[in-house]
Amino acid sequence: MSLASWFRWNEPPNRISQRNPTEMVVETLMMELNWQIKQAEKHQRERENEYRKIKTGVDYGWLVSYPKQSYDISPGERLQLEDMCTKIHPSYCGPVILRFRQVVAEYEPEAQEVSQLFRSVLQEAAEKIKEEEEAKKLARQWNTRNRTSLSLTTFKSRSRISPFISDIKTISEDVERGTQPNRRVWSMPEFRNTK
Repeated sequence: MSLASWFRWNEPPNRISQRNPTEMVVETLMMELNWQIKQAEKHQRERENEYRKIKTGVDYGWLVSYPKQSYDISPGERLQLEDMCTKIHPSYCGPVILRFRQVVAEYEPEAQEVSQLFRSVLQEAAEKIKEEEEAKKLARQWNTRNRTSLSLTTFKSRSRISPFISDIKTISEDVERGTQPNRRVWSMPEFRNTK
């Protein structure tokens, strides 16, 4: 062992993760799914204990030991969910988690139903992302079309302007005609005394 390895704790940690953002999104969403499954199992056990208490009148909850996690998603379903998670943009990861928690709180599902709720939230998010991308694409197309049409319009309107014909009176016109200009200066507003 070298002396440098002893002092590695002194080095600042790498702030930028070496992992792909998509991998991080998948891992984060799947961790949330696993946590929600555990919570659903916990709530299910609590409901069963309450039911037993009501039915028998005795609390044997302290005597029962539960497995850490009895329900697990099948490998095929896990792969499908991970594939759906790859379609979620990193900026949508937080809103997806919040929506998933909201749906779980509303429905209070059994452990087996949590993955189906998760799937529906992922589908909903993927559809919203797709709609927003289409809207951005249409906006870009509209802006490109708009720029060309506006430039043609301004060009056409410029061609109609005749700079020598004007209805606006100026001091220089009065001087050229040899007439006396009005009392007020044209660049200033006219103020009149009312008595």
